[in-house]
Amino acid sequence: MLVLPSPLPTRFPSVHPSFPLARLHVSLPPPLSTTTTTSAETSLTLSYRTEDEEDDATDILSLHRRRYDFTPLLNFLSNSASSSDSDSNSASPTSLDTAEFQLAESYRAVPAPLWHSLLKSLCSASSSSSADNDSIHLAYAVVSWLQRHKLCFSYELLYSILIHALGRSEKLYEAFLLAQKQTLTPLTYNALINACARNNDLEKALSLMSRMRQDGYPSDFVNYSLIIQSLIRNNNIDSALLQKLYGEIESDKIEADGRLFNDIIEGFAKANDPSRALKFIAMAEAMGLSLKTSTVVSVIYSLGNNGRIVEAEALFEEMKERGLKPRTRAYNALLKGYAKVGSLKDAESTVSQMERSGVLPNEQTYIFLIDAYVNAGRWESARIVLKEMEASNVQPNSFVYSRILAGYRDQGEWQRSFQVLKEMKSSGIKPDRHFYNVMIDTFGKYDCLENAMTTFDQMLLEGIEPDIVTWNTLIDCHCKAGHHDTAEMLFDQMCGKGYQPCAMTYNIMINSFGEQERWEDVKSLLRRMQSQGLLPNVVTYTTLVDIYGQSGRFNDAIECLEAMKSAGLEPSSTMYNALINAYAQKGLSEEAINAFRAMRADGLRPSLLALNSLINAFGEDQRDAEAFAVLQYMKENDLKPDVVTYTTLMKALIRVDKFHKVPAVYEEMILSGCTPDRKAREMLRSALKYMKRSLKS
Repeated sequence: MLVLPSPLPTRFPSVHPSFPLARLHVSLPPPLSTTTTTSAETSLTLSYRTEDEEDDATDILSLHRRRYDFTPLLNFLSNSASSSDSDSNSASPTSLDTAEFQLAESYRAVPAPLWHSLLKSLCSASSSSSADNDSIHLAYAVVSWLQRHKLCFSYELLYSILIHALGRSEKLYEAFLLAQKQTLTPLTYNALINACARNNDLEKALSLMSRMRQDGYPSDFVNYSLIIQSLIRNNNIDSALLQKLYGEIESDKIEADGRLFNDIIEGFAKANDPSRALKFIAMAEAMGLSLKTSTVVSVIYSLGNNGRIVEAEALFEEMKERGLKPRTRAYNALLKGYAKVGSLKDAESTVSQMERSGVLPNEQTYIFLIDAYVNAGRWESARIVLKEMEASNVQPNSFVYSRILAGYRDQGEWQRSFQVLKEMKSSGIKPDRHFYNVMIDTFGKYDCLENAMTTFDQMLLEGIEPDIVTWNTLIDCHCKAGHHDTAEMLFDQMCGKGYQPCAMTYNIMINSFGEQERWEDVKSLLRRMQSQGLLPNVVTYTTLVDIYGQSGRFNDAIECLEAMKSAGLEPSSTMYNALINAYAQKGLSEEAINAFRAMRADGLRPSLLALNSLINAFGEDQRDAEAFAVLQYMKENDLKPDVVTYTTLMKALIRVDKFHKVPAVYEEMILSGCTPDRKAREMLRSALKYMKRSLKS
């Protein structure tokens, strides 16, 4: 049985349609044709004919040419006031009144494809929501009536049609109730998965696919496409989940088509994993499959967003070589990349190229150009772009000004926030929720919490309702400032006003409680999160590993790591960095090296942060030889040591009284191109001071 909420009566309500009943006549030439005729009442005619029109037998000929009028049946079902439940409705009758018996007999010769057409017509007959409910209830009544009188034996398809219709009407619960009436087959499984994906209930869709596999039915590429499209549509895409789905596709030996490949590539691009997107592009091309322009543009966006502008340019040029003319969205993808890496000259060149090619800029084009100027600190040029927008009949809106505000924030000029707000209002543009969210975030980042709260109050005063981003930003900035009581008060206030916390909200609060070592509250939050239907994500597990590790609760940290793997999620470099660093701070070098090995075993390339933490672990444990072995590993694996690397090595030498070796490390740091910071200079001074004392004595 499928897991459902508390049971409801499985009977659909009596049908009293609010739309005119269609006069349905059915016929079937090869192929099935549907014609609509209009009269005083709505009518739909379906004709059934065969090629055997020269048959001598008159009775066979009249049967083939017969036109089936379904209006009496629909009237009978809609006027029926039967109070029996749906199960007895679908059971074979023990007795019938004469009218119903004659009605059943009059439809006994109707071929199955015509019943399928009738159901499809009913399920798509209406445009209003109330009429849509009536049409679905009437369609259900038809299926129950057919089953009672054994008039059509392809019930599997009939139920699938109804499940599809319920999915389109956002009646997922009713779709599951209906599915329980029949043994699930590939057809009904597919219909349910489709309904779940359409209604963005991915957990149920994935669960159904798993159960389908257990029942010995292989899934098909359509189901995977629907699920990936739903993930993309809800901006809920995750690279690890996509990899898992593709692993299942390979395991089931499903031959992916062009549509599925396009969905997978776009999925990886939207998940900010352009490397895997490029890998699947190569696979698709090797198989001779065509890629959609929108798919390629998504990958260009992802490459640009990751600063991989050379690859983005190459893909853009390859697009042109294939004879595809880039449109505004393709140029915008490239422009965003240039803005990201601060290549202002290339950004300006791209806009000029658009003009020469006759491609009109849109609002996003101007926004990315503003980003490029703001990132370069050219505020006046950004204002000129605003004027150009107005001249091109593209009215700057609140979002455009929020980009300028974000630029000031990222450049450390948060004081200009008030100036942007003033200019915006003087142009007759009202700040919206997004603008205020950026403003609150700006104040929060620079520990101006009073200004952040004043902005929040102003937002409410103007009648702008906060969203989950607003609350998360406020809670997070108070947590980072160490004001945990205020953060918790804001969390309670948010929940009290009816806002549902999201995974990010819980992650912020878990980190806050962890820093306060409120372990029972951490567990309570996790239970509350799961009861809300939210599963812990990679960030949740990374946060847990970090807070447990920092508090020396290493067994709990390892349990979280194992729980994450068993949930099908892949540990991240950030998680291992947190664990290695936690071991390092406690001087547990052996445990740190084990975590490092586990990181390598999981196929993750160690980051500079992880290796610096490992050096620190060896230094704290007075194992200077192993610390320098890590430096050698960096050099052999093309990882450039930074000032933290050399400073940590100098600290390791001082711990074991090898002061005479410190100047050589300092010199190597300068020769490698690293600029010594205050801490590095202090380490050198300490070593030299001790060496002088040693010489005097």
